[in-house]
Amino acid sequence: MSIWWSLHLRREAASVPLARRLLLGTMETAGVDPDISYDLSLALGEACANAVEHAGEGSAEFRVTAYLDGEKCRIEVADSGPGFPQEPVCAFTRSTAPVDAESGRGLRLIEELADHVHFGNRAGRGGAVVSFDKSVKWRADAPVALTT
Repeated sequence: MSIWWSLHLRREAASVPLARRLLLGTMETAGVDPDISYDLSLALGEACANAVEHAGEGSAEFRVTAYLDGEKCRIEVADSGPGFPQEPVCAFTRSTAPVDAESGRGLRLIEELADHVHFGNRAGRGGAVVSFDKSVKWRADAPVALTT
């Protein structure tokens, strides 16, 4: 069994905990290990906070899509703002962002919490995309794991 959902949220601070709670509730119901769920919800919160803060004046909403399938959960947060600067992707990684930097700490945190992370821009439409995934561990009594 797989679970997929997509949200279109207003670009306001109240959307961040809403997205996190939906993800946590879905993962708890499916039977995902609570530590994995927490890591993913924290990474999602950081990605949503970036969309709220940096999406630009003309952007009223952003999109969150999550896929929970078998041994992996993949999450994508996309906005329609100006996107990431046209610098190499490595400019957004932990190797170059100082720990005490005023910006970029959320991206570093996402990198630490997820197994694979991609920061990019939406082709042709503008806007930033942050996508990440993590291997899933299931509780012994997980209803979804029992059917796969």
